[in-house]
Amino acid sequence: MLRCMSTVDRLLVSADNALRTLSGAVHAGRANPAGPRTDAEPPAEDERRLSAALMRVNHVGEVCAQALYQAQALTARSPELREQMAAAAREESDHLAWTQQRLDELGDRPSLLNPLWYAGAFAIGLAAGRLGDRVSLGFVVETERQVEQHLAGHLDRLPAGDERSRAIVEQMKDDERRHADGAEDAGGIPLPMPVRLAMRAAAKVMTVTAHRV
Repeated sequence: MLRCMSTVDRLLVSADNALRTLSGAVHAGRANPAGPRTDAEPPAEDERRLSAALMRVNHVGEVCAQALYQAQALTARSPELREQMAAAAREESDHLAWTQQRLDELGDRPSLLNPLWYAGAFAIGLAAGRLGDRVSLGFVVETERQVEQHLAGHLDRLPAGDERSRAIVEQMKDDERRHADGAEDAGGIPLPMPVRLAMRAAAKVMTVTAHRV
């Protein structure tokens, strides 16, 4: 569908996506990997707070993913890459919906700074896209590899009894690996080490802040 859109149409779609992402009006296209909610005994308060903090960080990551993929789709030179970015964004919207649902179940809220995270990630995505398709794909590879590592760390930190959050994070981790592999296969080039380190530093600031705010 994106192949037939004008630049104005794509800008409108991107604006609509931003509004849906920030308002919480997102719906998953796939079933929640945690399955239907059960009336299990509620977790201890310290475990609930830890799970909620980690899932809030993951939700922020998905807000940023929407912004990055939308910006990179706008700046893609080839229709094929534009379609690839849009398809990845649709899968990331599943992650966004799942983490939002889990936060609701845990009686907690998304980050209050989501508009800031979205704006910053969108600007970064535009900058990466302006450098050409192979750089843009390389940016996807590095981003998704870092996210995959980050999710693996969350699997180590989540309370052992929080099987619902674990199921969601496991599926997200598998999807991120597949997105990275796809971008690499499509011609993504390795980013310079200073850029990769800067990305890690920015992600650290975001995760530490979103854990609390």
